Amino acid sequence: MGPTGYLIISICLIAFLVVLFFVTFVKNRKTPVPKGCENIQINEENCSMCNNTSCSIKERFDIKKLKEEIEKDEIEEDK
Repeated sequence: MGPTGYLIISICLIAFLVVLFFVTFVKNRKTPVPKGCENIQINEENCSMCNNTSCSIKERFDIKKLKEEIEKDEIEEDK
């Protein structure tokens, strides 16, 4: 098999993986939330025990904390 054959196989493989990604993404979006999990709220205490540093939920809590600290500092500076 020549270089053209390998190129066609690699392009087909990449196209297949892209299509597979989009199909699984759409199916995941359409999957209903399990019963009992509709209104789950994540509290900051349990989130702070987690070791995952790249978690987007943890980042939101950290940003919220920073905003509160900045507002507190601004209020103290105004006094």
